[in-house]
Amino acid sequence: MKTLIVHAHPEPRSLNGSLKDLAVSTLEAAGHEVRVSDLYAMNWKAVVDAADYGPEASNPLKVARDSGRAFDAGTLTPDVRAEQEKLLWADTVIFQFPLWWYSMPAILKGWVDRVFTFHFAYGVGEHNETKYGERYGEGTLAGRRALLSVTVGGLESHYSSRGINGPIDDLLFPIQHGILYYPGLEVLPPFILHGTDRMTEADYPEVAKAWEERLLTLESTEPIAFRRQNFGDYEIPSLHLKEGLEPAGRTGFGLHVRG
Repeated sequence: MKTLIVHAHPEPRSLNGSLKDLAVSTLEAAGHEVRVSDLYAMNWKAVVDAADYGPEASNPLKVARDSGRAFDAGTLTPDVRAEQEKLLWADTVIFQFPLWWYSMPAILKGWVDRVFTFHFAYGVGEHNETKYGERYGEGTLAGRRALLSVTVGGLESHYSSRGINGPIDDLLFPIQHGILYYPGLEVLPPFILHGTDRMTEADYPEVAKAWEERLLTLESTEPIAFRRQNFGDYEIPSLHLKEGLEPAGRTGFGLHVRG
């Protein structure tokens, strides 16, 4: 297995840094190839601008169109091209980050904004009476897996169905479904550590054991059963879920998960 770890925490000695290092050592010891994109260590540029697209940038800038033109022409900046090549190399992508303000750190969102360009992560495939492009289960990154490894400061009860912060699955839905599944990645159930602000060194061995167990079962873990866009569950072109397919009483984001 070839694994790319995209790591987003500014402190190498943090819990996130330790989990990233443990993932590298565990996977390599099991015979897997591992590459790491440590965004803070790389001094990753987190903002999209015309410089990303070189001679393909227009004035005024049109991010979607210009990013696709630059991708097609091979004129994206070297840092962006390198990350796209890593994604195409990998069988599995692990995203290691803390939950900050209900989402990923800005540097990681900036990685997505710059790397997931038009004609690479979106805007692929044809539109006709039965297809609406290749996305949500299809696309450039189909056949690969993704896993979020997320540290959360608050208690697990705070992120439950009745918790004040909302269900963790709902908070992660825009990332797991909207960013990762959209270009075709199969998304594994996330590895979540709650209450990390209260964690001590004495707690780490148990955490490390649980993380090692998840890492060693990546290839056998069933992905989240998100519905595929072009395989009969949605009306096209409205992309509304067909009546009667939802389990009784289910609403919201859960409509887009089978079973």
